[in-house]
Amino acid sequence: MNNLTIQEILNSLQQKKFSSAELTRYYLKKSREDLDKGDSGVRPFITLLDDMAIARAEEADKRISQGETAPLLGVPLAIKDNINIEGAETTCASQILKGYISPYDAYVIKKLKDAGAVFTAKTNMDEFAMGSSNETSSYWSTRNPHDLSRIPGGSSGGSAAAVSGDFVSGAIGSDTGGSIRLPAGLCGIVGVKPTYGRVSRFGLVAYGSSLDQIGPLTKTVEDAALMLSVLSGYDKMDSTSIDVPIDNYSQGLRNSIKGKKIGVPKEYFIEGLDDDVKKTILKAIDMLKSQGCEIVDISLPRTGYAVPVYYIIATSEASSNLARFDGIRYGKRVKDEDITELFMKTRDAGFGDEVKRRIMIGTYSLSSGYYDAYYLQALKARTIIKNDFLNAFEKVDAIISPVSPTTAFKIGEKINDPIKMYLSDIFTISANLAGIPGISLPIEKNAQGLPVGVQLMGKH
Repeated sequence: MNNLTIQEILNSLQQKKFSSAELTRYYLKKSREDLDKGDSGVRPFITLLDDMAIARAEEADKRISQGETAPLLGVPLAIKDNINIEGAETTCASQILKGYISPYDAYVIKKLKDAGAVFTAKTNMDEFAMGSSNETSSYWSTRNPHDLSRIPGGSSGGSAAAVSGDFVSGAIGSDTGGSIRLPAGLCGIVGVKPTYGRVSRFGLVAYGSSLDQIGPLTKTVEDAALMLSVLSGYDKMDSTSIDVPIDNYSQGLRNSIKGKKIGVPKEYFIEGLDDDVKKTILKAIDMLKSQGCEIVDISLPRTGYAVPVYYIIATSEASSNLARFDGIRYGKRVKDEDITELFMKTRDAGFGDEVKRRIMIGTYSLSSGYYDAYYLQALKARTIIKNDFLNAFEKVDAIISPVSPTTAFKIGEKINDPIKMYLSDIFTISANLAGIPGISLPIEKNAQGLPVGVQLMGKH
C-alpha cells in the first residue's frame, strides 16, 4: 500500500486488491505512530478523524460491492484545518479556536463527500494560514519528509507533508499568497491554486477574502486534475463564485502542447535565486522545448511591488476577518467582568505573534488618515500588476517561473526575521493578486536530496 496515487487506489479498490477500510486503517495507524514520535516525526496532522474515516470507508466498500462508482469513491484524503467538516474540530492551528466543532460542511467538503472521498485527518498549518514555513502553528512545526530538520513550506505545510510522506494519497489546502504551491514545491508534489472564484470559499475560514482559494495537493498531475474537477463549481453561498462550466481537466492532459508559447519573465531570475532552483527552471524550459513549445522572453515590470502590495491587502482583509474571534461567539474565552478586557485578554492569549503582527499592520493600513496612502494605493497597484499579466498573456499561453527562491530551509532559520520569511512568497504572490491559476510541479531533487519544483501560471 506504499506510495499509491489516487488513480492507483481507485483501480485497486475496483479490482478488490484491498478495501477502503483496510487502506484507511493503514493510513490512520501510520499517522498515529508518526504523531507519537514527537519531534522525530513528520507530524502533518492536528486531528485524526478515526471514527468518521472508518465509517465513510466502510460505506464506500458497501457501495463498491454493489457496483457503484464515483470519482473518489473510497479514497482517503486529508483536509487543511481551516476548512470546516461537520462534527470535526476546526482550529486553524490557533489556540483561539481550540475545541470549536464545526456545525456544517464547507462547500468543497460536500463536493468531496458526493464524490465518495474518505477524510482521515485535519492537517497542521501556519496559524490562520499566516506563514510560509508551518512554524507559526500553535501546535508544532510540521517537518519536511525529505529532511526532518527542514520546513515543509506554508501555510498548507501539513497537507503537503501528508501527501509527500505518504500518510494519504491526496489533500486539500488553501492558497492566499502561495500557500498550496510553495509547500508543494518544497515537498516534491503537485499543488494547484485555481483561478479565483473557480472553487467556492464557503466554509473556508477567511484570511484574505479577495485572495483565498482552495485547491488540491497530490502526487501526480493526473490526480490533481481529477480532484480539481470534483472541487470546482458554482456555489450561491459564495458571492465570488464563478458560474461557468467545469472543464474536463483530465481530458486536457492528453492534448499536445506542441506550438504552445511559454513566457519566461526576466524579473523572476533575480539576485538571491538559488543555483539549484535556477538550474531546474532551465531544465524544465528545455523539457518544454523538446515537446515543441516556443519559449518567449517576457516582462512583468511591476513584479517588485507584489510583496508590499500583497502584505497591505492581505493584512487589511485579515484585520477585518479576524475581528469575529472575540471570545463571545465560539472558541477560547478568557473570563473578565469587563467586556473590553474580555476581548483584549482573549485575543492576546488566543492569537500567536505572527497573527497579531498581521492584524496590527492591516488595522493600521485601514485606519483613518492612512487608508488612502496604504490600502487604496495597494488596490491601484494590484490592478497594474494584474494588467501586466493580461498583457503578457496576449503573447504567451503560460508563464514559467520558480516556486520559491530556495529549497526548503532549516527549521528556525528565518522565524525571527519576518521580512526574509515574507520574501519566500515572492514568486507565488502575483498569481493571487491577479486572480490567475498556478500549479507547482516537482521536477527533480538537488544534491542534498531536497525537491526543486517549478511553477506554471495560466490565464483566468
